[in-house]
Amino acid sequence: MSSQTQGPSVRALRVGEQVRHILSDILQRGDVHDDVLARHVVSVTEVRMSSDLRHATAFIKPLLGRDEEVVLKALRTNTAYFQREVAARTRLKYAAKIKFLADDSFDEGSHIDKLLRDPKVAQDLVKDDDAD
Repeated sequence: MSSQTQGPSVRALRVGEQVRHILSDILQRGDVHDDVLARHVVSVTEVRMSSDLRHATAFIKPLLGRDEEVVLKALRTNTAYFQREVAARTRLKYAAKIKFLADDSFDEGSHIDKLLRDPKVAQDLVKDDDAD
């Protein structure tokens, strides 16, 4: 099996979770002096690290999904601060470059749930059960 088909290493997962906790802590405490971030509760849902641990992609979701683009812009404006804090709180050889993206997994999950609750789909599911 090639390494391209495998998922992230255990170390990358562990470091990603550590970075997620650090970013969440910074946002929760209000350590970033930014008016937009001070007005919004932001969840860091996941951090994916590259295999060399030099790049981190942080997926975020503002509470209730409000002002997502504004919050993303504020996070991206303060990226250097987040990178310094993560570097100071981790024992990594290199400071990871952080990229912030909106987490769409909640929206996708809601869409799938809505599709499954559709009467036409429910009717098809009942027909399939009767055929067994």
